[in-house]
Amino acid sequence: MFESFATRVRTSPAEATALDGPRKHTQQPIVTGTSIIAVKYKDGVIMAGDTLGSYGSLARFTGVKRITKIGSTLVGADGDYSDFQFISKFLDEMETEEKCVDDGITYSANEIAHRLTSLLYFRRSKINPLWNNLVIAGVSEENGQLVPFLSTTDKIGTAYEADYIATGFGLHLATPILYDKWKPDMTEDEARELVGDCLRVCFYRDCRTINNITFAKASYKQADIEEPTQLVEKWDYSLFVDVNAGTKGPR
Repeated sequence: MFESFATRVRTSPAEATALDGPRKHTQQPIVTGTSIIAVKYKDGVIMAGDTLGSYGSLARFTGVKRITKIGSTLVGADGDYSDFQFISKFLDEMETEEKCVDDGITYSANEIAHRLTSLLYFRRSKINPLWNNLVIAGVSEENGQLVPFLSTTDKIGTAYEADYIATGFGLHLATPILYDKWKPDMTEDEARELVGDCLRVCFYRDCRTINNITFAKASYKQADIEEPTQLVEKWDYSLFVDVNAGTKGPR
């Protein structure tokens, strides 16, 4: 239980079979998920993502959950789903180890973020990356007070903290919306509405997503992952009905 981090990653159950045969590296993602959107609000963090697992361009799996939790911290991922399953098992092992020690100390969101960044950088350094962008949300201690925490790390171990984060195609489609509408003193309902608006735009514009959304919340008390819900759509915008609207007129 107390072996080195590098040894434990190398010999975890998820990779045990690889030690008995030829070395196998993921050459490219196979079943993938797209955008994860997360924003801070005054009492915590809201995170959400759709439930589609795409097999290439085929919308193959429609009930995939890409958000998990360890203690009171949420971890969401885009990219290869099998690699996210490996990361989920890694987090389960961390939580089991923490409970076995039973010293009353739990991992903060900041500590989990650093641990996952080390894992992704380690795998990248072995030329066998985990093909995911991770979003970590929860609470951490700052100057003796608990504050909302939100960070992201990519498959090569590049990490940063922010007040709002979008991954996948949402990085391009949702970031301008978050930039315009996010504010530090948002309520939970306002943050949820903002995340929903971002995912609605992603649904309209990203062909690798669906309107079935998993919302999750990390607050000062606990982390909760809700059952998937459907977004309310609007298809009667003038440009949706008539793509030439606004361009007609005398020449």
